[in-house]
Amino acid sequence: SAYGYPIGGERMSVTTGIVSRIDFQLYTHSSIDQHLAIQISAQINPGNSGGPVMQNGKVIGVAFQGYSGDVAQGVAYMIPTPVIRRFLTDIKDGHYDKYVDLGLTPGNLQNPAQRRYFGLPDDGRGVVVRTVIEAGPVGKVLKEGDVLLSIDDHAIASDGFVELEGERVEMPEVVERKFKGDKVTFEIVREKKPMKLTIVLDTVWPYQMQAHHYDTRPRYIVYGGLIFQPLSLDLLDAFQISDPRVRHYFDYFILEQIYLQHPDVIVLTNILPDPTNTYLGPYRSSIIDEVNGKKIGTLNDLAQAFAEAPDRFVIKMIGDGPPLVLDRKEVESARERIRTRYNVIKEQNLDEQPVAAQATVKSEEPRS
Repeated sequence: SAYGYPIGGERMSVTTGIVSRIDFQLYTHSSIDQHLAIQISAQINPGNSGGPVMQNGKVIGVAFQGYSGDVAQGVAYMIPTPVIRRFLTDIKDGHYDKYVDLGLTPGNLQNPAQRRYFGLPDDGRGVVVRTVIEAGPVGKVLKEGDVLLSIDDHAIASDGFVELEGERVEMPEVVERKFKGDKVTFEIVREKKPMKLTIVLDTVWPYQMQAHHYDTRPRYIVYGGLIFQPLSLDLLDAFQISDPRVRHYFDYFILEQIYLQHPDVIVLTNILPDPTNTYLGPYRSSIIDEVNGKKIGTLNDLAQAFAEAPDRFVIKMIGDGPPLVLDRKEVESARERIRTRYNVIKEQNLDEQPVAAQATVKSEEPRS
């Protein structure tokens, strides 16, 4: 039974159903994470999210997403207890470290000819490593073409599933229950030679660019009325950027390993009109490549470039167009004017920071 206060009334709503499926699903809140989820037939509507799902008087999950009626009927999901327990364990120290990941894409090995090519017997075991994220935990350990036979002594079937606690689940579920700094051991075949490898788990930071973030302040630099920000999913949503080059850098950030040269893809997102930046509108939504000949790979690189004192800043964008040029003295003379006119309290925020919690106000009982 799912409990909550969804749309349609003021009192508590209780809907009932059955468990339809246990699977790995994309969690919509981040739009990038895939975790264990349980499909239920109980109706979940806007307002149900965060409410308990109960059976025999005990909480067995948290309602959190579902399909609208025009897509599918009676398809909703709850967060199961293994995910909840892991989260509660993670935040015991007051800090959420996020999920660890391997940083690889496995491929099934069910085709007989392909199995023979890799020198594998017909025993239904093994998946092949299709891609490796260099910035991930396996980046310096595993290679494309390696065959994974087991993970922590759990045999990996040729369809990518393992048996865990009596259930067949996808291989990443073994990693899902671990934390930053934990280790995982693989039995692999590389160039037809068996070996064992141990990997220290960590987060895969390139994934975060394509995820939604909550309760954090945006990173930015305001200089000469120009606003520069790192590319992210939240940025695309906020500014509705449709520039094909920006979209390409976002979509292929991981696949083309753009993150190696541009850990931050810096975009000129907006312009606060001022005499110092007139007629620069066509540069909006451009990606910064270099400033005065120095490559810009992070927001900190851009801050350091603007901290120097040349006569002018020649800002080259990705592409073949002419550079954007700012006169440093003109920018400095306009600084206070821009701050006052547009109420710019802070000209830059280089590090992602949590939004400050509201102060708790204690009330005292009136004295008699």
